[in-house]
Amino acid sequence: MPHDHDDHDHDHDPLEQGPSLRVRALEELMVAKGLIDPAALDRIVEYYERETGPRNGAKVVARAWLEPDFRDWLLRDGTAAIHAMGFTGYQGEHMRVVANTPKLHNVVVCTLCSCYPWPVLGLPPAWYKGAAYRSRVVREPRAVLKEFGLDIGTDIEIKVWDSTAEIRYMVLPLRPADTEAFTLEQLAGLVTRDGMIGTARL
Repeated sequence: MPHDHDDHDHDHDPLEQGPSLRVRALEELMVAKGLIDPAALDRIVEYYERETGPRNGAKVVARAWLEPDFRDWLLRDGTAAIHAMGFTGYQGEHMRVVANTPKLHNVVVCTLCSCYPWPVLGLPPAWYKGAAYRSRVVREPRAVLKEFGLDIGTDIEIKVWDSTAEIRYMVLPLRPADTEAFTLEQLAGLVTRDGMIGTARL
C-alpha cells in the first residue's frame, strides 16, 4: 500500500535491523566458533551479486513491455509472474509491481529498515538503507528525486510505496518511445536498478 505517514507498526525483517557493525561482529564470532563456513557465506553473497540482481528485474520489465498479457499478470500478481520466470528466493517471496504512467510516478522505500526484493534487484544500494533516504523520500519525494537527477513535474503525481517483511515493491517504468523494434534483450538493456526503485525513469 502507499505509505501512510502515521503507520509505522508493520513488521520488518529482523535480519535487516540494527547497525551493520553488529552483523559483522556476529558473523565473525560464528565463523570463529565454527558455526558457519566462510566459504558458504561467500557463495551466498556471490549468488545475490551475480546470479540474481537487476538484470533479472530488467528481464521482467522488458517482458512486460513486450507482452500485454504478462504485464496484466505482473500487475495483478507480481509474485506469481516473477516466480514463473524463475526469479525466486529470500526477500522475493511476496512481490507487488506498480506501474508508472504518464501521470503517475512510483518510488519505493522501506521506512524502518531496508526490505528489498533481492531476487530481482540484487543487493540494496547503500543509499536505500540510509536514514536520509528512508525518511526524506516520504516527506519530500519530489526534492529527493531531483537530487537523483529526476525532475518530476508538478502535473505528475508521485506515490511512495513502503516495503515491509510481508510485501516488497518493484516499479515497472514506462517503456521508452521509439523502441517498437527492440528485442527483449535490447529492452532489458535499457532498464536499471534505480528505474525499478523509482529514483530514475528507467
